[in-house]
Amino acid sequence: MDLQEYIRKLEQQNKELLEQIRTLTEQLEKQNRQIENLTEIIRQMQRDKYGASSEKTKKSEPLDGQLCIFNEVEAEFKEEVKEPAKITKGGNIRAKGRNRKEMILKDIPVEEIICDAPEEKLYCKRCGNRLKKIGNEFVREEIVYIPAQLKIRRYFRVAYECPQCKKGDDPFIAKTYAPSAVLPHSLASPSSIANVIYQKYVNAVPLYRQEKDWEDLGIDLSRTTMANWVIRCSQDYFKPIVEKLKEELLKRDIVHCDETPVQVLKEEGKKPQTKSYMWLYRTGDDGKEPIIIYDYKMSRSGENAANFLKDFKGYVHSDGYSGYNKLKGITRCGCWAHLRRKFVEAIPRTVIPGKPTNAETGRDYCDKLFAIERSYAELSPMDRHSRRNDPKGAERKLLDAFWSWIDGIVPMQGSALYRAVTYALNQKPYMENYMKDGRLSISNNAAENAIRPFTVGRKNWLFADTPAGADASAAIYSIVETAKASGLNVYSYFEYLLKYMPDQRFRTDTSELEALLPWSKRTQEKCNKNA
Repeated sequence: MDLQEYIRKLEQQNKELLEQIRTLTEQLEKQNRQIENLTEIIRQMQRDKYGASSEKTKKSEPLDGQLCIFNEVEAEFKEEVKEPAKITKGGNIRAKGRNRKEMILKDIPVEEIICDAPEEKLYCKRCGNRLKKIGNEFVREEIVYIPAQLKIRRYFRVAYECPQCKKGDDPFIAKTYAPSAVLPHSLASPSSIANVIYQKYVNAVPLYRQEKDWEDLGIDLSRTTMANWVIRCSQDYFKPIVEKLKEELLKRDIVHCDETPVQVLKEEGKKPQTKSYMWLYRTGDDGKEPIIIYDYKMSRSGENAANFLKDFKGYVHSDGYSGYNKLKGITRCGCWAHLRRKFVEAIPRTVIPGKPTNAETGRDYCDKLFAIERSYAELSPMDRHSRRNDPKGAERKLLDAFWSWIDGIVPMQGSALYRAVTYALNQKPYMENYMKDGRLSISNNAAENAIRPFTVGRKNWLFADTPAGADASAAIYSIVETAKASGLNVYSYFEYLLKYMPDQRFRTDTSELEALLPWSKRTQEKCNKNA
């Protein structure tokens, strides 16, 4: 073999080795990316399962941010709170101020207990003369809990007859008015139904637990009976209220939307494990009465939102779900809180102090934007719009800097940071639409906060049995959350509706519903929690 042929063979071997090294390097990089992506997924699953639900940035999170569910008392203890007073060897140390205690007790009726002495003790131990009362000395005050109790209320109508007409062939008999039953041929009363609704939809107490509570009070009231009460009242009374609320909502300029899964077992044509969805629509910060509506649907299709909002023309706040692209004739506004969440999820578990990662930088951009918006909180919508759109203003400069930074980074494909950057670029057409009106928000937190009570309740009752039950829950949650936002006592409002609606003609004259809406003058007088 001559020298040239030997050199050619060596060169060929070198090429093959270099190609093999390149292939192995690519495989190693691919495996490293896969390992890093899987590590991020595991870390996010740990956060979802064990971490705090708050998205606030904390300086330190002990125990890897794991939430302990057994130390609530220790976690909530604050020594600086002055009630109750601390006890020392010398006795009680009375709290300095009474302002907080007075605020707690200001609306509670007071019963005064006079700790007097019996007659035989009212004589002087020195001379034997009877003692004379000179006044009462205040000792302490305390809260007394009075357990619930039941009573049966029986209605009787009084019948009258005319003594003169009685003598003839056509006697005259008149009967007094008696209020209609909320549910005919049932033991249900406005107060008992309102209590079942309040416990289930406000306190998230499932019906099977309420069944035990009723048993302890001395009555065998099954969960089936309570479910029938809820569904019947929803169909007969609450859905007309919700339809009226929807009519008012569609007249507004701003709507926030969100959706969350719900499992309904007995849906026609679907397996019990299949997800259905509870959609939420609520008014924005437009200075008018708040309206919050839940709408149960069997799917997450964007057609559900499109059908609900088909008569709405205005601004729609939402997350990045593509289903909202089916809405027509509206201006869609993106959510910076969702974008911030993507960057938070991309922050590595271990970071180098003083050297922020790209994920931390993205989060910090969002934090600065929220800080600017908080500084505008007290401005009028017109002034807020002007400050936002000032070409030399802080917000405009920050947004330009953020998008320039987004265009300049190249994250590893498939990583959490890649997903955050992709989300930002896909949502860019909607992210600055809040600048168009001073009443708009930079986030969809209003909808997320409104849907949270449903998600909390869902953790307790897990699923709905039938579509009728899911529909009833949607109507009741709509009234519960709108009542809360209107400053009403929720229990009092449901009792008020169930007390007066059976005798009204709202089915033929919907104008009668006006006086029953949460913001009406009469409703506020009867049910406002500060009334």
